[in-house]
Amino acid sequence: MRNTHTVVDLVDHHRSDLTALADRVWGMPETLYAEYRSCAEHTAMLREKGFAVTENVAGIPTAVMGEAGEGGPVIAILGEYDALPGLSQVAGIAEPMPLEPGGNGHGCGHNLLGSAALLAACALKDWLAETGTPGRVRYYGCPAEEGGAAKTFMVRDGAFADVDAAITWHPDCMTRVDDPESLANTRMDFSFSGRASHAAASPHLGRSALDAVELMSVGVNYLREHAVQDARIHYAYLDAGGTAPNVVQAQAKVRYSIRALKLADMLALVERVKNVARGAALMTDTQVEMQVFSAVSNNLVNETMDRAMHRALEELGGVPFDEEDRAYARAIQATLSEHDIAAPYRIVAMPPRKGEVLCDYIVPLRPGGEKMVGSTDVADVTWAVPTTEVLVATHAIGTPAHSWQITAQGKSPAAHKGMTHAAKAMARCAEMLFAEPGLLAEAKAEHAARLAETPYTCPLPQDLKPPLVPRPV
Repeated sequence: MRNTHTVVDLVDHHRSDLTALADRVWGMPETLYAEYRSCAEHTAMLREKGFAVTENVAGIPTAVMGEAGEGGPVIAILGEYDALPGLSQVAGIAEPMPLEPGGNGHGCGHNLLGSAALLAACALKDWLAETGTPGRVRYYGCPAEEGGAAKTFMVRDGAFADVDAAITWHPDCMTRVDDPESLANTRMDFSFSGRASHAAASPHLGRSALDAVELMSVGVNYLREHAVQDARIHYAYLDAGGTAPNVVQAQAKVRYSIRALKLADMLALVERVKNVARGAALMTDTQVEMQVFSAVSNNLVNETMDRAMHRALEELGGVPFDEEDRAYARAIQATLSEHDIAAPYRIVAMPPRKGEVLCDYIVPLRPGGEKMVGSTDVADVTWAVPTTEVLVATHAIGTPAHSWQITAQGKSPAAHKGMTHAAKAMARCAEMLFAEPGLLAEAKAEHAARLAETPYTCPLPQDLKPPLVPRPV
């Protein structure tokens, strides 16, 4: 169906430039707080498109903001461009083949995410100027969503203080308004210090930090059955004390990720995990230092914003995939299990559709399917301003997030079609907010009412700084 909305047509004017940006960022995958080249690419594009640029947002060198327009409300479009470690992959094939063994890769599609968000902002900039509508569009280039909580730091430091509403998206295998739930999450490091000694001749003189980490793991495992049902606790060894078994390990470090659906439950669980660490240190006669690495809240839903986004999706229809797109998606699906392919259907309460490889339709709002909930720093923005997030199909149905298959599909024609469609949905939703003052007022009133019921508590310690990575020489 042909859409007559000017802002949607304006997306196509910038599509080739932003598609090229997405591909360039795909080719320079950088992980949390190290996205210097990716941020520079976005900054250069903002300047090329005529935005007023603010760098080093909230003291983060890889965060950037671009603004256009005058007066009126401020609508933020949120982009991301961080990659993941270990997911390097050759594009356009259907077999695992890293470009760089052990290298980074865009295994969550954030090369598309940031570029589509900026594409939407470009269209809105033009639309505001052409129509003379009072208002400002503001693009936020946000780093470190994958575990670094950059948006939480940005919210805490007031980067969204004058924003009226925020819109974002994420690549997916289904097209729909995202579910309102996410898990509050704290990532916390536990560093144990003991005393080295000869493990055979004088083990009694040693105090094993590695023993403390392992005892902490045992204690946390017993804690799991006494946590709220939606809690998730997982961990990774950052330092196992070395490679010499004949030396009692004097140092060891473990990072825990502690999650729950409600921020208050998550924070209470953090305190219990800290007590387990103290107990492990006591049992091993070691010392423990605890340091929050990052933290995010759970999402605060805004039904008004989500209904507006769903209306935009219904106007647009599904992503216009073609037979070439389906052929590649079919090859990707051949690498997946039946469980992988069935999982997205369970989330949207639909029976699996045999032979369907790409989603070219709109899933109903709040389909009520199975919950598979993760964490995101978008959540803290939802507490700062009314926010909506849309998921748009860019890859084969069933493709697991954080997989080589996502990286492989990240430069495909289907991915480009999906990111353009996402830009159109975001631009159209923002147009509604600019053009319909009552809609924005309703969204803000709903947001205020929810905050009055449950005030926001930033999950970050007030003195915690982002875990920045030095700029490469």
